[in-house]
Amino acid sequence: MKIALAQLNYHIANFEANTNKIIGAIRQAEEQGAELVVFSELAVTGYYPHDLLERKEFIKKAEQAILKIAQECTNIAALVGAPSINQSPRGKKLFNSAYLLNQGKVETVRHKSLLPTYDIFDEYRHFEPNRQFEIVPFKGKKLAITICEDLWDEQPTQNEFGKDKLYTRSPLEELSKHQPDLVINLSASPFSYNQENWRKDTLVKKAIKYQLPIVYVNQVGAQTEIVFDGGSFFLKEDGTIPVELAYFEEDFQVIDTDNPTSKPIEHEDYIAKIHQALVLGIRDYFQKMGFKDAILGLSGGIDSALVCALAVEALGKDHVRGVLMPSRYSSDHSIDDAVKLAENLGIRHDTIAIQSMVNDFEEQLKPLFNNLPPNVAEENIQARTRGILVMALSNKFGNILLNTTNKSECAVGYGTLYGDMNGGLSVLGDVYKTDVYKLSHYINREQEIIPHNSIVKPPSAELRPDQKDTDSLPDYDILDAVLFNYIEMNLSPDEIISKGFEPETVLKITRMVNQNEYKRFQSPPILRVSSKAFGFGRRMPLVARYN
Repeated sequence: MKIALAQLNYHIANFEANTNKIIGAIRQAEEQGAELVVFSELAVTGYYPHDLLERKEFIKKAEQAILKIAQECTNIAALVGAPSINQSPRGKKLFNSAYLLNQGKVETVRHKSLLPTYDIFDEYRHFEPNRQFEIVPFKGKKLAITICEDLWDEQPTQNEFGKDKLYTRSPLEELSKHQPDLVINLSASPFSYNQENWRKDTLVKKAIKYQLPIVYVNQVGAQTEIVFDGGSFFLKEDGTIPVELAYFEEDFQVIDTDNPTSKPIEHEDYIAKIHQALVLGIRDYFQKMGFKDAILGLSGGIDSALVCALAVEALGKDHVRGVLMPSRYSSDHSIDDAVKLAENLGIRHDTIAIQSMVNDFEEQLKPLFNNLPPNVAEENIQARTRGILVMALSNKFGNILLNTTNKSECAVGYGTLYGDMNGGLSVLGDVYKTDVYKLSHYINREQEIIPHNSIVKPPSAELRPDQKDTDSLPDYDILDAVLFNYIEMNLSPDEIISKGFEPETVLKITRMVNQNEYKRFQSPPILRVSSKAFGFGRRMPLVARYN
């Protein structure tokens, strides 16, 4: 059977654009002789529309889009993801569905069985799970149609309870009883650098176990914080993958499931993929929100330098503006490094000295501070002064402020609310400091873009004389290792200590993570590149007393 894999970048709730994109791919597939074209999960609405699914007019528009797409399917069939209404008086109002469109109409609809509610997913909030398992006859073949999580009933353990099977039923186990010829999976599987291989390995095991070929179609593109990396493929029953589509970009290919032509993909290391994910995340956030220009503060440090380089790659040098805001604690080399970065990238950069403004704030507050010795309050005045300035420029010219806080800082609260934590989008909030260094070296792989001095000098907030990050934090190698075990791996402090870390260090770090939840709650959306990012995927109470 000739099947087209349509790996597309959708825009949530943009029914016109999504429909036109789907119709364009159907016409392309028909021209190339395909009998069936497969799209991804919730392609019509974009993934994930959240509580828009509770609006009647939203569902009506999705239904109208499906009918319009069906009219294009006269000489070819299509499998398209969209919500459908649950006609039963019991259960949730909607199903997460795959529509088989054929001969100008909706021929059949199959529903998703396994509805994830972990991490960023909350599908059971809106959808009723399917409980009937039936194959779909098509062109003399029996198709087992599944939707994303339906093939992910077995998952790697990342909790203390030892569960690797999240569900009581396996949809493919049930469908295999009907002896299908082919499994098709419409997916919306987001990128995470530490789970990518597991995703593919899971499907390989399914193909081998049930001796069935699998067509897997993922979407690509960013939806606010979630980045979809594509990488759709055709998987043979022996576990080999003769056809794999591109990562982090739209792609399209017609395959012959009986005689697939090999299309090799060159796989890059995880740092290169994080780089691609962040660039795509920035670009799609701006394009889909209707923004063009970004602004950010340039300190001369590695974090702002990396964000600036990524923004230029995503948006172009004419759409990124850097602002240097030195105080009396800013070193000459930091200013020089920031200027050199801006020149290397060819962006506009401006300098606003903040010391006179900081002095004015301190003078006005002096009677209220009651002659108490200077502390973090005075340090944060500097950060908040900078926050006021870049936000003023953002408001005046319509530039979106990019936040430059990394995951290590975000985790332990090493940042100032309403200061350096300002922003419309957090680019590095899911990237640990140790990976910030690796990404910076990757950016410089062909030529020096980020100044060498920004990479090698000891990191400092420069809010007091001779300040270094290590005054308040452990070395980043240790800090990041503890954080990864606590956040991504969900290990307890005792379990982390048993791995050989100093008890005092572990308890200090985990306590800082717990105590700074209120700060992260007020952070901008964070581009997700790991299996556990701050934001939607990690929901913790603010007022809990948990140590």
